[in-house]
Amino acid sequence: MIQATNLGFPRIGLHRELKWAVEGYWAGRTSEDALQETARQLRARHWQWQQEAGLDQIPSNDFSLYDHVLDTIALVGAVPERFGWKGETVDLTTYFAMARGVQEKELEARGLEGTGVPPLEMTKWFDTNYHYLVPEFHPEQRFRLASTKPIDEYLEAKALGIETRPVLLGPVSFLLLGRATVAHLDPLTLLDRLLPVYAEVLHRLKAAGARYVQMDEPCLVLDLPPGARQAYEQAYAALNRPEHPALVLTTYFGGLEENLPLALSLPVAAVHLDLVRAPEQLDSALAHLPEDRILSLGLVDGRNVWRTDLDVAASMLRRAVDALGRERVWVGPSCSLLHVPIDLDAEPELDPEIRPWMAFARQKLDEVVTLKCLVNEGEAAAGDRLEAARRARQERLTSARRIDPEVRRRLATLSPEMSRRGRPFAERYALQRTRLKLPPLPTTTIGSFPQTDELRRQRAAFRRGELSRAAYEQFLEATIAETIARQEAIGLDVLVHGEPERSDMVEYFAEQLQGFLVTQNGWVQSYGTRCVRPPILYGDVARRSPMTVRWTTFAQRCTARPVKGILTGPVTILQWSFVRDDQPRADTCRQIALALRDEVADLEAAGIAVIQIDEPALREGLPLRRRDWPAYLEWAVECFRLASCVVRDETQIHTHMCYADFEDILEAIAALDADVISIEAARSRMALLDAFRRFHYPNAIGPGVYDIHSPRVPSVEEIEALLERALEVIPAERLWVNPDCGLKTRRWAEVEPALRHMVQAAVQPRQDQTPPLGPTPSGRLTG
Repeated sequence: MIQATNLGFPRIGLHRELKWAVEGYWAGRTSEDALQETARQLRARHWQWQQEAGLDQIPSNDFSLYDHVLDTIALVGAVPERFGWKGETVDLTTYFAMARGVQEKELEARGLEGTGVPPLEMTKWFDTNYHYLVPEFHPEQRFRLASTKPIDEYLEAKALGIETRPVLLGPVSFLLLGRATVAHLDPLTLLDRLLPVYAEVLHRLKAAGARYVQMDEPCLVLDLPPGARQAYEQAYAALNRPEHPALVLTTYFGGLEENLPLALSLPVAAVHLDLVRAPEQLDSALAHLPEDRILSLGLVDGRNVWRTDLDVAASMLRRAVDALGRERVWVGPSCSLLHVPIDLDAEPELDPEIRPWMAFARQKLDEVVTLKCLVNEGEAAAGDRLEAARRARQERLTSARRIDPEVRRRLATLSPEMSRRGRPFAERYALQRTRLKLPPLPTTTIGSFPQTDELRRQRAAFRRGELSRAAYEQFLEATIAETIARQEAIGLDVLVHGEPERSDMVEYFAEQLQGFLVTQNGWVQSYGTRCVRPPILYGDVARRSPMTVRWTTFAQRCTARPVKGILTGPVTILQWSFVRDDQPRADTCRQIALALRDEVADLEAAGIAVIQIDEPALREGLPLRRRDWPAYLEWAVECFRLASCVVRDETQIHTHMCYADFEDILEAIAALDADVISIEAARSRMALLDAFRRFHYPNAIGPGVYDIHSPRVPSVEEIEALLERALEVIPAERLWVNPDCGLKTRRWAEVEPALRHMVQAAVQPRQDQTPPLGPTPSGRLTG
């Protein structure tokens, strides 16, 4: 009979219990034992939910205290030397040090010297908004079993009477997702050293009783680099042993295409395909699957919240059964359910018309089991679930809530002129410098400042109706005034209002735009303990009224220095929402861009001279196959320019990007034609600058000079060294000084000294710029 499976379940808990436990541990309020007990309770609850749903195969080791790639680093002992790890097993202190870095005072407490240790680099997990910690490899790299987490969690579930399928990040993807610390090293050459550790883990899992082990190899959906095919063949030939459990090769986020024959040829028990992203690969898989393989069909979308069309999915499942028989077919979600909220039942306040259109993680498990029942036992076995799904889908397709004729009319009248600035950058920049009167190497921040406990309390009280709007807005004004005063005292040149009115950079706009819904408990992990509630974009998008003008203009009245208006860009709002799937994404993005265009125009009309439109998700939206990049980048760049090119030349447009690899899309970033771009660079130790040596970026740029995702405060000397590197590549007249990202998640006790160090580090380079920078009569920059 067909088996119902799952690839992974959200870790954070329905009420973000894991977040609070981990952050309590970091703050010293929670012991390690208490943290681990919270983790055990969450795992038990999630396993039980999956068992109660009727799954035949339930994952284990999909849970993580921070990140599953970090767990793999710990598992194989790939701890970089700077963390000083000498133990047999990776302890919790070392584990979190790799994620967050180590401050000088922490080193002192451990009897060590130094100015602190930077964490591992962080970047996006394929084309999702989940971030993973990047493994680091060096030529002398050695691996050894340094954690028993997969075995421990398998036995933990077994003690509860629940048989699970342990999940491991496959060895080839692990190496491909890492980075070499020296230019000449190909991480795949380390495979011979890595495989014995995987073999030991598999051997222990088999001894513990595991029948199957899920080996996640998502890199198989990419354009493989040289040597990868041979690496896959070598790895799975070595791991396919009688003393190991049967292996389930799991792929997701796209189609295997030319890699499908490779995946089907590997000596594994089963192969999982993402048939939501790439349904077209089913026919080829059925035609070429070896007779001793099981095919696992990912038919329920693990990336979005819309209900599955069960009729379409069941039709594909029946085709597989007709070709292979029931014993060789499994059904599950397209990928881990890590990327969706946990339970729709926790959202009683959602719009009652739109709520039935959706399914969160627990409901998706029900869909998987329903599909199994439909094909194994017929429609009668599915009960009312099939009819409810059909009714909800029909109501969604016919709802008038999805369509706004005025939005459609405006979209039809777009013209190329709407996406062009008036003058070239050099002429605009001269006008802007005259207007803003900034010093060389201007200092600024990205937008947000710490969201204190008091701010969160006031916001929660307002949302519960316990605080009047007038009182809440008075509190926000006082917070903004204080934030402006702090920035002036620090000595920053271009200020921000700090965004105290925003709980999230996307949710804030979604709450005010037509076509969006927001949730109360729809939390999804972004990285570590950082959780977001992606808005749900169900219909045509339009701006109802100004969204940011009130707070930005209030901040500007508090200071004579320029204050940036801060907006989230159209691509990022698109990428960080659960987006409608009934029209092209490009059209949805253009609708968002038009709404933001109206906001940009109003900010400028209100006297705001600097407007930042953040696009950290620009690269995240790239298709996984390089051949598909040009089409995406064309409309993504168009949408940014559509939002930004409504201003006069003397108004300065900024953008911000962070935590992804941007080197290979610099031409598209330049095509945005933002006057200033701030971009993550500190966590990677300015590695991005190597790309700027090759690509002469034409506009102004602020490569981040300190990593805000770590609590450590960088020294003046550390920031000076980064600025010196930046000045080797970027002309001083086009260099800005800023952090890597917004400061929302940090504390003032960390932020103020770090920013003071940043401002101080800019002093000497400024003094070196003589004569003073400024526009000449010709409009060209001097210096």
